[in-house]
Amino acid sequence: MDAMRLIGVTRHALAKAGSVHDIVAEAWQVQALAEAVGGYFVVSGPAAARAEARGLCEAGGRARGALFHPALHHPTLHSGGGGLRAAQLSEVRDPREVLLALGDLLAEAGFALVGVASSTEEEALYWQCVEAIDAADEARDRVHGMLRHLTGLEWGGEWGGAA
Repeated sequence: MDAMRLIGVTRHALAKAGSVHDIVAEAWQVQALAEAVGGYFVVSGPAAARAEARGLCEAGGRARGALFHPALHHPTLHSGGGGLRAAQLSEVRDPREVLLALGDLLAEAGFALVGVASSTEEEALYWQCVEAIDAADEARDRVHGMLRHLTGLEWGGEWGGAA
């Protein structure tokens, strides 16, 4: 599935998430998508962006690792009930558009986690959200770094093979 479609589906699911359980599960999905997009660019992107793409993978993985909460045992996160959306990533048609949309989605996930952290009375969940927010910010910085490195490249040139 195209990255923009996955971002759209994930953005919609995050926006509809109302409970702490669902917000944490969807934030986890966002981070998995960041990790997958970073991995895609490590393999298919231009050399100028590969270090930042590796950093994006690491930040996404770190954020997912930070969110240890019962909400993560949600059926949508396992292969039987819709699965990990990021596993469906198969192509990136417009790398610049994907990076811009992913940066926005990471910000939205961070804001949603701030809401969870602000309202929870569970100290462990609070600190997990803080760590995940930090990792989402780092992932967003990596996305912006990729965009900066690629400003001088012709988007259709080296990225032409990434579609």
